[in-house]
Amino acid sequence: MKMGKILVPICVLLLIEVVLVYGGSGSVHQVNIWPMPKYSIYGNSMLYLSNDFELRTQGSKYSDKEGILKDGFLRFMGIVTLDHVIDVNFSRFDQSSFLKGINVVIRSLSDELHYDIDESYNLTIPAAGKPAYAHIEAKSVYGALHGFQTLSQLCSYNFKTRLIEIDMVPWTISDQPRFPYRGLLIDTARHFLPLPVIKKVIDSMTYAKLNVLHWHIVDSQSFPLEIPSYPKLWDGAYSAEERYTMADAAEIVRYAQRRGVNVLAEIDVPGHAASWGNGYPLLWPSANCREPLDVSNEFTFQVIEGILSDFSKVFKYKFVHLGGDEVDTGCWESTRRVGRWLRRHKMVGSQAYEYFVLRAQKIAVSHGYEVINWEETFNNFGDKLDRRTIVHNWLGGGAAERVTAAGLRCIVSNQDKWYLDHLDITWDQFYMNEPLTNITNPKQQKLVIGGEVCMWGEHIDASDIEQTIWPRAAAAAERLWTSYDKLARNPIQVYRRLANFRCLLNQRDVAAAPLVGPGRFAPEIPGSCYVQ
Repeated sequence: MKMGKILVPICVLLLIEVVLVYGGSGSVHQVNIWPMPKYSIYGNSMLYLSNDFELRTQGSKYSDKEGILKDGFLRFMGIVTLDHVIDVNFSRFDQSSFLKGINVVIRSLSDELHYDIDESYNLTIPAAGKPAYAHIEAKSVYGALHGFQTLSQLCSYNFKTRLIEIDMVPWTISDQPRFPYRGLLIDTARHFLPLPVIKKVIDSMTYAKLNVLHWHIVDSQSFPLEIPSYPKLWDGAYSAEERYTMADAAEIVRYAQRRGVNVLAEIDVPGHAASWGNGYPLLWPSANCREPLDVSNEFTFQVIEGILSDFSKVFKYKFVHLGGDEVDTGCWESTRRVGRWLRRHKMVGSQAYEYFVLRAQKIAVSHGYEVINWEETFNNFGDKLDRRTIVHNWLGGGAAERVTAAGLRCIVSNQDKWYLDHLDITWDQFYMNEPLTNITNPKQQKLVIGGEVCMWGEHIDASDIEQTIWPRAAAAAERLWTSYDKLARNPIQVYRRLANFRCLLNQRDVAAAPLVGPGRFAPEIPGSCYVQ
């Protein structure tokens, strides 16, 4: 009953907005860009893409040796045409109404993707009657890719002319992200995700300008990733088929990098690691007490050393995630051998937990990484953490305020608002979750590097991951990309625009669920995509 009371007014509001925007004479213009750019102005004319719409790079320093820009342009053309057949006689149209192509100017020579890369871009589209080129200017190729994504949302297929049109020209857009870290977590330990599914998730992330794929690769239930230094860890996979080789991991990193997405790898230690002992039982405190990993055994830290050494050859992002959450030290204290070690080192369980986390941090730092740990590490011994640690919030609101007051960096993912597996959390709650709540000091604000929506995999696999992620992740994506002064103060203000983006995702073969309802909600009645 409670759900019905919520759904009906939202559906009515969406229907009213759709009638206003899409019905009647079509004279009402609305900006349908998601996430909303920092600055934009537009006109009231229309252009068509020419049949030989091309990419130019006149004036650009960037050589595109790896083909990142070219591939981005080809993807742009693919999502703009949406497999429609452009089969018309172009000669019967006024040639001054056709846009010939796009000229992209990139100032940087490098195509290296790293944390805090300049992702800004400027996009201009000329007025009708001035047949020329659209123009993107960016500091990096990855800013240019964002420009392609914005341009793609300005294009639509006209069923009357059978052409791709750009409405509301001329356009001038200046854009840049609010936060450098805009993440999405996927979990391949609770359910295995095939490589094509992961790649499709990466593609969908780019549509909403998310830029970090947090890969929670292993956990208590399974260890699907090959570790060449310790090959028996693979014995922890669910089956022989549900595995990734290191070459597979390298391919995911390469695929993501070419699209402007960093891959953050995670091993969650010392808890959440029972699967490690399937191949190496010495990592368990005992056969009946399998996690946390055995703090008393030097072999445990040798294995972590080997994993992070292998990681450093593939996962080139400057950060690695070492977990550190939900550690129950009772297993150590109840195991005689580990208990003797604790007494010999004059430790209780909580002190051994601190010892383990800090030692794992040192190993990661020795391989050139900066470390991300879950919030419990800060809550239990925050003043002992490496000062370069990034604390990953998840338990609830208020963590970022405390973490930044202590001078540490923070990522916001509070589970009551940004956990995608919590199906009762609606898109408007995702949208209104503000990472800088109660943080007014500019120095502290800069320590919040961004946020992340988390797609934990206990009840999600390849069959339902897309509709569980989208469109709610897009709501958070605008919060992380768009400047604060441009964000809606009431989610009603963005219903129509997000509904349009959700339908756009469907058109691009992304199984985004309806807005009306909680996560993974199915349409209740027949009707237009724009009112679901």
